Amino acid sequence: MNKIFLSILIGFVVSVLTSPLIIRFMKKLKANQTIYEYVDMHAKKVGTPTMGGAIFLIGTLVAYFCVQGGSNQMALVCLVCFFAFALIGFLDDFLKIKLKRNLGLKPYQKIIGQVAISVIIAFFAYYNSNIGSQIYLPFSSNLIDLGWFYIPFCIFIFLATTNAVNLTDGLDGLAGGVSFSFFVGFVGIEFVLLKSLPIFDGALVAEYNNILILGGAVIGSLLAYLLANCHPASIFMGDTGSLALGGLISAICITTKQVLLIPILGVMFVVSVLSVIIQVLHYKRTKKRVFLMAPFHHHLEKKGIHETKIVVIYIIITLMISIAGIFTTIMLNY
Repeated sequence: MNKIFLSILIGFVVSVLTSPLIIRFMKKLKANQTIYEYVDMHAKKVGTPTMGGAIFLIGTLVAYFCVQGGSNQMALVCLVCFFAFALIGFLDDFLKIKLKRNLGLKPYQKIIGQVAISVIIAFFAYYNSNIGSQIYLPFSSNLIDLGWFYIPFCIFIFLATTNAVNLTDGLDGLAGGVSFSFFVGFVGIEFVLLKSLPIFDGALVAEYNNILILGGAVIGSLLAYLLANCHPASIFMGDTGSLALGGLISAICITTKQVLLIPILGVMFVVSVLSVIIQVLHYKRTKKRVFLMAPFHHHLEKKGIHETKIVVIYIIITLMISIAGIFTTIMLNY
């Protein structure tokens, strides 16, 4: 527990210290976020620098390696996912900035990159003796075996989660705040399970501890990032940050066999995805819209709710579910 808190503290301090430098650097490069014309209520945000995901990427990396110890293969795999998906996001952001348009990488290019990473990690997990094809039922020590279906299931988890976080990144502090709340819940639940499950293999305990340290590093780094990203934002995370967070959420849940926690703790990510799917399918069928705008947070904006209030609502819902999940795990395992 002390190492987790230490990683939170180091991640926060490093990110606080680096955020002004990154903001100035992005402004100097004129790496400004492109605002979609149809999101007219965000016109005043034109000129805000992007690629702020670098703030919590750097903070997480430094904090993790300052605190980690022992067997850390799975945590390193998670870090590789974190930065691999960040690279895809960076290329997308870079092209948008360089070409001064809303379109960076073409959709099929992003999907190819995401699928390639997902396939590699899915096979790694399937053939890893500490992971395999089993997943935990939420909040418990009960396992279910997916067999060969585990590999396509993991690929789906990566694609769904990364794009869900990306879709949620539409308001100041929204994706960062919901992700922060998600990681709080994940670290709390996994810590309780680690203390209650009969795991006697010291190397495996070290692996899980390092994943918790990585989660702590992200929590501290995201908290510092939110200081710069809260309304009015000084910088946006861009696809560099949103795809990285989605990749890391997927990776830590896969390596700890906790993939079923994603739609529970990440219910607001699910809301973003479902609102877009419903909107698109309904419009194609009827030429009418269910929501004033999708994802759902933009619908709420169109309804006249201020973005800060929407962000607070999303964060509180995620935090309350996370806290409820931690207490449920305690009750079911002690």
